[in-house]
Amino acid sequence: MKLLVASDLHGSLPAAERVAALFRSTGADRLILLGDLYYHGPRNPLPEGYAPMEVAKLLNGYKDELIAIRGNCDAEVDEMISEFPFFASVVLDFCGRKLFLTHGHRDTEPPQPCALRLEGHTHLFGRSERNGVPVWNPGSAGLPKGGNPPTVALLGETETEILRLNGTSIAREIR
Repeated sequence: MKLLVASDLHGSLPAAERVAALFRSTGADRLILLGDLYYHGPRNPLPEGYAPMEVAKLLNGYKDELIAIRGNCDAEVDEMISEFPFFASVVLDFCGRKLFLTHGHRDTEPPQPCALRLEGHTHLFGRSERNGVPVWNPGSAGLPKGGNPPTVALLGETETEILRLNGTSIAREIR
């Protein structure tokens, strides 16, 4: 079982296409989107290939395989063009572990103990810890910051990996 986790597409069609290609090429079972799918936000520049409606059409093709979390730039109108629901947060059973999926812009705690927290929002990939729980941030696929490349995370049964959108690995942790 594998999960491909992306965040902060911000309406970039080239980024969404690369995420979709990685989803297919990695053989991931689910695509997790940690928010900020379509709108670039008032403080951000327009991302490369800004085309929110085209991103929505592309993502709608994966509606049965994805879980979408609502980010701070996602609005009700975004849900109207999406054929899948947006959730404030989700606790997901994955390979016998509970994962907490959130965008990360609010100080939200899971409703039950979880083994791993996945959140985006900062546009910076990395690993940290919160209240004794590992936190993985896949970075941003559409508008990376801090000199980072566009990235996603790939979770397998025994490892978590940060990947550039071309599929090369940046970081890996084996459990």
